[in-house]
This record gives sequence, C-alpha cells and structure tokens, in this order.
Amino acid sequence: PRVSVCVPAAITGIEADAVVEAVMAAGARQVFLVDEPVAAALGAGLDIRKPMGCMVIDIGGGSTDIAVISMGGRVRAASLPVAGNAFDQCIAQYVQEKFNIAIGPLTAEALKKQVACCTKSEFEGVMEIRGHSWETNLPARRLVYTRDLYLPVQELAARIAATARNVLESTPPELAADIVDRGIVLAGGGALLRGMDALIEQRTGVNTLTVQNAMHVVAVGTGKYAEIMSRMES
Repeated sequence: PRVSVCVPAAITGIEADAVVEAVMAAGARQVFLVDEPVAAALGAGLDIRKPMGCMVIDIGGGSTDIAVISMGGRVRAASLPVAGNAFDQCIAQYVQEKFNIAIGPLTAEALKKQVACCTKSEFEGVMEIRGHSWETNLPARRLVYTRDLYLPVQELAARIAATARNVLESTPPELAADIVDRGIVLAGGGALLRGMDALIEQRTGVNTLTVQNAMHVVAVGTGKYAEIMSRMES
C-alpha cells in the first residue's frame, strides 16, 4: 500500500526519516509525508496550489501547528507543544490548586468543552465536578464556573495566539496581504475551544474562522494528499 502520513509543520529531517522508516517497516510500499496545516487546508477544501497565501492553525491533541501556505507548500511554519492535552492538564491542575479537589482527565476535558472560554464574554457556563478532596481524603463535588477557569485557559491560548502573530510578522508582504483578505483558518479539535477564534483575531488583527468538521479535516486532507500524489505519479 501507499501511505500518506501527516506530521508537525516544524518536523526535522531526522524525525521525518524516522516516520518514513517506521511506516515502511509496517509494510508500506511508499510513504508520503504532509504537513498537518497543509492537510488541514486540503481537508477544508482550500485550493493551496495557487500563488496566494493562506494561513492555517491546526490545534490538535499534542501540538499546535501553524503555517502560511502558498503554491502547495509551506512558506512559514511553527509548532508548539500547547494543544488539547495541555489544556486538560492545566485545568486539572488549576482545579486541584483552587478547590483542593483532584479530578481525572475525562472530567478536565469535559470542563474544557462545556465551561472553559479563552476570552471574557457574556457566556457563563457551569458544571458540577466530582473528585477526591485533598482536605478530607473523601469523594467531593463542586460547581465550577467559566470565570473559575479563565486565567489558566487564557494563558495557554495566548501562547498560541502569540506564535501565530510571530509567523504572520515573518510572512512576505504579498502573502500577508492575501491572508488579510482571506482570513486565518482554524482546524483541529482544539479550535473548538470557546473563544479561541476571537482571541487569535484580537491578537493578530486578522479575521479568524473555524472550519466545519474541524476535528476531522486533517484526516480528510491526508487522504486527499495521497490521492494527489498518486495521480501525479501515474
């Protein structure tokens, strides 16, 4: 089989070789590597082959990959280890420090999805958590509101926004102008975090939109990339 694998945008040559070797060892006849932001753009239906710039931010589970793409490849790119898993861990740690209640990863993820927000807004969610009290060593429950989680969530989201701004600042003027016209595209499960698009738009000054089916566009785009490469070789 021919296998297409999406990899972080800032992957090194040694890491890329390791990925290829691992997939070949698993029985692949040929391996195509595609940057995660490029795969996200393909999955979202963007035409990346034109000489125009588009900026994609893919917020996955383990990393956030940011890239400016033009003519089918990345022009500027950056990766940082702040994504969905980091938000879960930060929420769990903050709840433990503030309320003296230890919660599991599933509860932290539920708080992220139902309550957390990156920006101060009119939204005010609430969720009852159940965990282990460090004060009594017994099971405990507590109501957690959006305002309780704003500080840790906003701090991590601000790091993503700052990296996006750095990538945008280093982008060639012509491509930067295209991005201002077309906007920034958000993809990945982390893009669904409430207020993420508004925060990035606020920090970069560029209209930011979350694609439909954000959780699956990278997988869809990876499949499309394999089809494109197969057609080019046939």
